[in-house]
Amino acid sequence: MKYRSIKKALLPLLGAAAFCGATSAEKLVILHTNDTHSTIDPLPDGTGGVLQRKAIIDSVKNAEKNVILVDAGDVVQGTTYFKYFKGDVEYPLMDMMGYDLRVLGNHEFDNGMESLAKYYKAAKGVPLSANYDFTGTELEGVFQPYAIREIDGKKIGFIGINIDPASIIAQKNIAGEFKEVIPVANELAAKLKHEEGCDLVVVVSHIGYVSGNAKTSDIDLAESSSDIDLIIGGHSHTLIDPDNPEETPSLIGNTDGKPVRVVQTGKQGRYLGKLTIDLDQLPLASGEMVDYELIPVTNRFPQEILDARMIEFIRPFRETVDSINNVVIGYSAYELAKERTGGLPNLTADISYHYGKSLVDSLQSVGVDVPDVDLSIMNVGGIRHHMPIGEITEGQILSTYPFSNHIVIIGVKGSDIIEAMRVSAAKGGEAVSDNVRVVTDSVGNLVRVVIDEKEMDPDKEYIVSTIDYIAEGNDDLVSLANNRKFWEDDVEVSVPILMWIKNRQKLGLKVAPDQGSRFVVLWSNLN
Repeated sequence: MKYRSIKKALLPLLGAAAFCGATSAEKLVILHTNDTHSTIDPLPDGTGGVLQRKAIIDSVKNAEKNVILVDAGDVVQGTTYFKYFKGDVEYPLMDMMGYDLRVLGNHEFDNGMESLAKYYKAAKGVPLSANYDFTGTELEGVFQPYAIREIDGKKIGFIGINIDPASIIAQKNIAGEFKEVIPVANELAAKLKHEEGCDLVVVVSHIGYVSGNAKTSDIDLAESSSDIDLIIGGHSHTLIDPDNPEETPSLIGNTDGKPVRVVQTGKQGRYLGKLTIDLDQLPLASGEMVDYELIPVTNRFPQEILDARMIEFIRPFRETVDSINNVVIGYSAYELAKERTGGLPNLTADISYHYGKSLVDSLQSVGVDVPDVDLSIMNVGGIRHHMPIGEITEGQILSTYPFSNHIVIIGVKGSDIIEAMRVSAAKGGEAVSDNVRVVTDSVGNLVRVVIDEKEMDPDKEYIVSTIDYIAEGNDDLVSLANNRKFWEDDVEVSVPILMWIKNRQKLGLKVAPDQGSRFVVLWSNLN
């Protein structure tokens, strides 16, 4: 198939097409986003931003008669807008942008079911979820398993598919029943195509393009299907670029060998996906007949083109966010990337380790029987942004560590820690304190765990400083749920991190964690 380049896709939006009427009654355009993660303002590099996205959406709607706007989940979590306002910014803006259909991401549950129900019951777009059964919960009756849109005599069916919440969504934040992805999606796709007479079946999913664990991915779903034509995905933050089909293929063969078009736009609203379907060609012979483009979302638009209503809506929230982002609390000596290992994970685990030890000292001083901390394990999934060199602001830390998790002190058997490190090594690493080294072979298989220069004893109980989310066995660290809880802190994890950085500033010290990986390759495996 001949793919259009990103640059070519952009040109009509900035030219006459942005101001003309409908060009064809025989086309359907599906615009889609995923994992925008509370990115209200443009990012430092000028990409993203809801006002800029809305300008592109409007230009496409001016140029095309039939446009459907879809989101594949994780609209929230990742900036101080959500940390402070809990969804009061993101969800109304989704309505202002005109989203027609949306599915739940895992982070939609970060403030629990009651909060989520408040926002989704008020949503203008149709909420889809086929494989979450919310019977008896606050969300009962809110979601539809599918929706059908009829356009120029053609029927388009949309199915909402969600991720298995186990080890991803905190148990306290979700209730209801999860149904396996593939049988639910295939059953509904067959119903839509053969009973409802749909000419096109689209799955809008939040399960990930690929999976780093045993959970079903979009590729798995496409390969196991026969009646699904398109999959609009999210969760894995994958940028499926039509100009690089070898790196992230967009066409995946199904059980009949027919290509299914699979798309995803990365994260933070940097791109808007555009699918163009010739309605005269429906039903499709294959997903290859769907034209797929990525439109860059940048700050190229003049102020007068931006949506005035949205500008006024955002203004009071931005004033609060800016006031927090302008408070300098310290300085970083290095550029600390958001990676699975290295400086930022090291900093996070070391702060947890020392804070855990200071908590124990305080508790012991007042007669509370809590054993000394041996190590810290923190999840890199809880680190949402990198840390640039130079000034560190309060807002930056709150955005980097946005979750409402609390430090806990737990006792865990060595064998369970070793199993958690085996899982972590296979994923590329995790945040562990400086007295720990996880030794692997050259392909990431666990060899041993070393603590304080000694091999970890599988039969010994170790005292771990971590967060409640990890202590529940989330982020695939299932074995850590086998623990004894000694103490849970009463402040969110961002508080001790802020305290530590501010104390460094008082002492005239920069933030300067070691940069090396604490997941190391066995020296005998090196060339």
